[in-house]
Amino acid sequence: MSKIITISREFGSGGRELGKRLAEALNIPCYDYQIIEMVAEKQGLDKDYVENASERDIRAFYPTTIGVRFSASTYFINQSVELFTEQTKVIRELAEKGDCIIVGRCADVLLSGKNPLNIFVYADKASKIKRCQARAKGDENLSEKEIEKKMKEIDKSRADLRKMLSDTKWGDKEGYHLLVNTSGKEIKSIVPGLAAYVNAYFNE
Repeated sequence: MSKIITISREFGSGGRELGKRLAEALNIPCYDYQIIEMVAEKQGLDKDYVENASERDIRAFYPTTIGVRFSASTYFINQSVELFTEQTKVIRELAEKGDCIIVGRCADVLLSGKNPLNIFVYADKASKIKRCQARAKGDENLSEKEIEKKMKEIDKSRADLRKMLSDTKWGDKEGYHLLVNTSGKEIKSIVPGLAAYVNAYFNE
């Protein structure tokens, strides 16, 4: 049985770093932005465009409420759906190769047939804002209010995507095996214990 781990996360919670560090501790590959790069290469498109279309613009294909739809051209909708389909294919191909960690992109739902260990990473607002400020690019100088707005927008996008694919709500404990609160914690400090949990979960 392959050791497949998926990580869903609130924006700013450190889920991406946690996935990378956990993969290093377990000596298995971690796939995150690499998935976007693979899809972009296959489709011959810009990576930034693929990232936006695969996680957000795909919603243009679905109703948000009964009788209401996002307005978008037929071409735009078709390409969004095509990119999401390709991303799903890539995620499943990576999981078929063996042990791995996949961050985000509703991998927990897409790989349900592989019986993955599904982790959700979250934190309080103050910790997430602090983490975002610490990791901001040199030319990025967002206020706390702007960061909070960005967090809400991205988390809503992730929740909307999951709503299209699953009956379980994004972030609700029923949809995951383990919830990890990183509030006030350095990610590297909690990885050893988490790695031990993962090995125990997979009976190793």
